[in-house]
Amino acid sequence: MHFISLQENLKKGLNIVGHATAKNVNLPILNNILIKAENGNIELVSTNLEIGIVHQLRGKIEKSGQFTVDSKLIGEYVNLLSGGEKVDLEENENELLIESGNYKTKIKGESAKEFPLIPVIPKTNPYICQTEEFKKSLESVIFAVSASENRVELTGVLFSFQKNKLSLAATDSYRLAEKEMKVSGRSETEELKVIVPAKTTQELLRILNNLGDFSNEDSSELKIYLNENQILFTVDSVDLISRLINGHYPDYKQIIPTQSQTEISAERSELVRAVKAAALFSKTGINDVTLRFSKNKIVVTAFSGTSGESRTELEADVKGVDNEITVNYRYLIDGLNNVGSSQVKISVLNSNTPCLLRPENGDSYLYIVMPIRQ
Repeated sequence: MHFISLQENLKKGLNIVGHATAKNVNLPILNNILIKAENGNIELVSTNLEIGIVHQLRGKIEKSGQFTVDSKLIGEYVNLLSGGEKVDLEENENELLIESGNYKTKIKGESAKEFPLIPVIPKTNPYICQTEEFKKSLESVIFAVSASENRVELTGVLFSFQKNKLSLAATDSYRLAEKEMKVSGRSETEELKVIVPAKTTQELLRILNNLGDFSNEDSSELKIYLNENQILFTVDSVDLISRLINGHYPDYKQIIPTQSQTEISAERSELVRAVKAAALFSKTGINDVTLRFSKNKIVVTAFSGTSGESRTELEADVKGVDNEITVNYRYLIDGLNNVGSSQVKISVLNSNTPCLLRPENGDSYLYIVMPIRQ
């Protein structure tokens, strides 16, 4: 194997695939990146057996072949080379020779024969969405995924595909976030639901952040391919394939409030500030703040026997009956931070039912916080 690539292209590619490697005592080759130069394509490949990443690298192939080297070592070395320089990589007797300008090195590696095969999903009949919209939508729900393994289905994001629409949802049973967005491509009439592991979605967001600019044609669209137990995301020069979570996601639609006694419209940033101020006096471990709604105002309070108390009044548009709810301030702030408008709409039935947050601008985002019952 022998090829030439630019340092910035190689650096970017190694950074994209490097995170999917895994320290594995029984299978040490998972620490490595597979470098393939075959059939006119240069590929960087990594896997931890749960997800696999393939990056198409630009460069000139002098001799076909494939080889694996330690991901961390080659990544850190290439980062230190001069930007704009060409990097010459050649395999020779279980070593990768790297030359760039006045830098020369040999990295010991292993044959590609032991490297696990990355599953292949046929690239036919994809769902297609705008990359920037998908990234923002995923960021607005992923934080609500459960960190507990007790209910494995809640450790992922629910992807519900309907005709021309994708709904993303996440819950840890204390709060729930849902965002709808447009998709094109497949014209299935039945709803198709899959649960994508949180680690996969976090890795996908990291890759999208690395790619950065989505204005060019190659990266403006994200394509999603499915088979029975795997999902493939393709954007620009990157493929990310992952297993799906087997399980039945709860019918969260049942807990979305359909009635309210009080409707509130408030300045989002001011409410966040008031909640953060009250949070300093919430009870340790409970994180409780109380919101009282009455004519034209919200009163945000918290009390702790050890630290004191806080009370903040905010102007707001309040319609309906006087009401109040006590919630975990962390969950509330997470929701407020992801409402994509300057004004937030809050719907409350009573102190024992979930509180619903939505953007004022009619965006398809919704966020639910369960109350702390007094």
